[in-house]
Parts: sequence; structure tokens; C-alpha cells
Amino acid sequence: MTSEEGHDDHGHHLPAVEDWPRGFGEASWWPFVTAAGGAGIYVAAALYVMGIGQTTAVGVAAGSIGVFLVGLFGWLYHAFVKGFWSRDRSEHDENKLRWGMIAFLGSELGTFGALFGYYFFIRAGTWPPQELPHLVGSLVLVNTGLLILSSFTLHWAEGALQKGNRQNFLLGLAVTLLLGAIFIGGQVYEYYIFIIEEGFTLTSGIFGSAFFGLTGLHGLHVTLGAVLLGIVFVRALRGQYSGERHVSVSTASMYWHFVDVVWIFLVVVLYVGAEVGA
Repeated sequence: MTSEEGHDDHGHHLPAVEDWPRGFGEASWWPFVTAAGGAGIYVAAALYVMGIGQTTAVGVAAGSIGVFLVGLFGWLYHAFVKGFWSRDRSEHDENKLRWGMIAFLGSELGTFGALFGYYFFIRAGTWPPQELPHLVGSLVLVNTGLLILSSFTLHWAEGALQKGNRQNFLLGLAVTLLLGAIFIGGQVYEYYIFIIEEGFTLTSGIFGSAFFGLTGLHGLHVTLGAVLLGIVFVRALRGQYSGERHVSVSTASMYWHFVDVVWIFLVVVLYVGAEVGA
């Protein structure tokens, strides 16, 4: 590694911050590593549902999440972080990234749509298919309010950045991350109540599989969104981003607003809708 390369890597020598494979320009294996980790998470869920073994499922899930995060870090580091100020700004390249995020969100609509389709199928039959827990309580309402508020704080942060107000930009990002973390904690606590105290689990009939499949998938997306915003926040603390260079802020924001809208739809359809006619 030359001294210039060492400077570009900010002194890091870990595999995840190196161009892999090196010497291939824009080619990278990191997207494939990320995809493999994401696929492993679904495999772990399938193992759990099929009853092959909770220990095996947890082990596969933990390993897959690790691979996913390493791949995501390596991918984002080279796509956005490394050489941020030395790269030429291109409106064409920025638009490609934004359209790439839109295409990705379109695929996510298909994923959520499949699970919602399953729920609508069972909802059209005899209802309720089993005894349902009390779903619409203060916890889910507060959690929903916090997630909606986080979209407003993130939008405010973006506006502050475009106006050149870095202090409000950092404040808005920090508040958004805090609200996101509280939301994730609230969902974990809700799972604790359902699973430990009420015995309502993923294997509790067809509604249990639909409920935990949808809320779990959404929780995974919120967690990923929090990781993305966390990376943005750390980069912002290091002095990156400006009113002219903020494409990763806007794409991460698009993702966050997406999971917000999905949650609102999920609450109306799954939480409120399940208790209508029950």
C-alpha cells in the first residue's frame, strides 16, 4: 500500500475499509456480502418456523447479521465515505444514487406487499382465527407518534443543512436517532409483553405468523435505517456534508420516511384492523 493509499484510507487497514477486490475500479464484492447476510436472516427465520432448532436458528441469525453489517459497512464506506471531498461532484451521479434508492424501495414494497397479501388472505376468512391479544394500547400509539415525529426532525435537519446551519443539522440528526432508538426499544418491550407475559409468539397460529412477520420485518428495517442515520451522523461530526454535497443524507432520509409510512399503514391494517370485528 502506498503512502497516498494509506492517507485515503484514513489510516485504517481493516478488510472492510479496503477496496475489495483491489485494483478493479468500481467493482466490489461488498454488495454481494451484504446480500448474503440479508438472505441468511431469512434462512434463520425459516429454520425457526420449521422447528429445526432454536439454537441453530439463533446462531444462523447472529452470524448473518454480522456478515450483513460488515458488508454494509464496507459497501457504504467506499461508496460514500472514502475520498468524500476529493471526488468531483456530479449531479448525474447523485441522481443515479437517488434513483437507485427509489428502485430499492420499490423492491421493499414487493417484500412488504407479500406479507400484507398473506394477512389480507387470512383476514378474509373466519375472523378472528384465534384468540387475539389486546393490540391497540398506549405503547403502540406512543411508539407510532415517536416514529412520525422522527420524520419531521429528520426533514428539519435536512432543511438546516441546505441553509448552511450545521448545528441544527447535527441536532436534528441526533434527535431523530434518539427517537428511532426509543421506537426500537418500545417494539422490543412490546414483544416481551406478547411473548413472555401473554404467550403470543410467531408460532401462535396464522395470525401470530402474520403479526410477527410484518412487525419483525419492519423492526429490522427501522434498525437498518438507524444504522444508516448513525453512519450519516458520524460523518457529519467529522465535518462532511454541505448544502451542495448531501446525497447520502437525502437517500438515507428517503429510506427513513419509507419505513415511517409503512409503519402507519401497518398499524392501521394490522393493529386496528385486527381488532375490528374480533
